[in-house]
Amino acid sequence: MSTASCWNPAARGSSPAARRPSRLARWLATIPVVILAVAAAAALAPAATAATAAKGRAGTPAAPAVPQRFAGKVALVTGGSRGIGRAISETLARGGATVVVNYSKSAAAAQEAVAAIEAQGGKAIAIQADISKVEEVRRLYAEAQQKLGRIDIVVNNAGILPPAVPVEKESEATWDAVFGLLKGTYFSMQEAARRLPDGGRIINLSSSTTRGWSPGYSIYAGSKSAIEQFTRSLSRELGPRGITVNSVIPGLTDTDMVADYPPAVREAVAKNTTLGRLGKPQDIADVVAFLASDEARWITGQQVVANGGSNL
Repeated sequence: MSTASCWNPAARGSSPAARRPSRLARWLATIPVVILAVAAAAALAPAATAATAAKGRAGTPAAPAVPQRFAGKVALVTGGSRGIGRAISETLARGGATVVVNYSKSAAAAQEAVAAIEAQGGKAIAIQADISKVEEVRRLYAEAQQKLGRIDIVVNNAGILPPAVPVEKESEATWDAVFGLLKGTYFSMQEAARRLPDGGRIINLSSSTTRGWSPGYSIYAGSKSAIEQFTRSLSRELGPRGITVNSVIPGLTDTDMVADYPPAVREAVAKNTTLGRLGKPQDIADVVAFLASDEARWITGQQVVANGGSNL
């Protein structure tokens, strides 16, 4: 039977019911329409693809860019011009933050960090301040807020690593230098608590020397242990405002701070890690950036260990 005879009155009678086409006939009748639609789409596809490619060549993105997670925010990084601090400054800037690169002595290194951020399309300024001096800490925050209008993220990274010396030979000068910087870090946290808006972030850098006995580093490890306790206390105080406070505990990281370590020591530490190498500044910067982000909103008062699986 032909398709046409399915609804031919002569073939099926002249009653109204007979004149209605069957369900099969109605389905078969749509096939040419579907074929035409598919053919038209296929014909138009190359033109659409070419137009999209042309737009791409003209510099117009095919899809909207994903918003940067720190866009519109200001981050202050103490000791932000070298080593881990510089990696943190550059990483937060890539995420859209305007970064205050704090430095104490090396203006050239700070300007290099700012230039590197700007070369990648980011925004940054350098502000000198000796974090061991409370009045300079206060000036740093005041100047940053006056120039940029706000501070949303604070990373307390400034630190010094004294040589390993047993307690019986340790000096008062080393104590004063290390704990002087600890004092400034505490008052940096105070300024952050006063100035950050609700939902802000404070990240403090500690040290893996707090995880063990650390002979020869009692002063240094003691100061970093204090930072970890400051972190816990402040997280409870600022929690009602949605401000998170965390510490990051790096393992031995390959920076100029440990450049004079003997090769045998560096190799032994690297072999002791699960991943078989020393840390890199970027390894730590990425952890800090996560804690500074909204994705870490449910993490506070914690000591986050980033040491490649080392038990040292």
